[in-house]
Amino acid sequence: MVEGGMKCVKILLFVFNLIFVIAGAGLIGAGATVQFKFKDYFILLGGQFSSAAALLIAVGVIIFFIALFGCIGAWKENYCCVMIYAVLLVIIFILEISAGIAGYVYHGEVETQVKKLMGDTQQKYQPGKDEAKVWDTVQTEFKCCGVTNYTEWEALLNNTVPKSCCKKSANTCTGSEADIPTNIYTEGCLSKFETFVKDNIFIVGGVGIGLAFVQIVGILFAFCLARALKKEYEVV
Repeated sequence: MVEGGMKCVKILLFVFNLIFVIAGAGLIGAGATVQFKFKDYFILLGGQFSSAAALLIAVGVIIFFIALFGCIGAWKENYCCVMIYAVLLVIIFILEISAGIAGYVYHGEVETQVKKLMGDTQQKYQPGKDEAKVWDTVQTEFKCCGVTNYTEWEALLNNTVPKSCCKKSANTCTGSEADIPTNIYTEGCLSKFETFVKDNIFIVGGVGIGLAFVQIVGILFAFCLARALKKEYEVV
């Protein structure tokens, strides 16, 4: 049995890991929330954003089980379990930092990448295609039309715009030339969608990096307890 200060470390590590079980569930929730909120827009975001959110979910699942493992190791005072737990926690720390950095790096690339993907998919707009579906979703949800303004569609669709550009209040709007611009949204989607992405991308970066630095405490507790247990075994 560890005694004195190390007994406190044991208890703190146990409690810390119970909190980490909840934190792991929180990471899963954060990643799933991002995936759900952006599932209709991934074609305009590229693979980086989806990968960062998926990494959060994966790390959350791993943390959940590692934390349970750490609780058992601390409670049983098993040196091997505590050491394995500490090393795994270091690896997870690196993964969390990677997810956080990926989120923040993508934040700086949002404007360029989203503008490019919007332009590319706009050129491929055909009713029933994936590109058309995502554009219809964006234009309906954000009350906008085109990348920078509605006139971009006129050149592509013979002086018409997608019906998703029609204002909800304009019940008779068909997107025809007669509807332009009185019954359609005239503001472009780029600025609105970019703001939406940047506001939400901090979920990936903030949660990943925030939890990673809190995790340092758990790593220190684990190594302190492992050191105390090793000394005890050497004495025995």
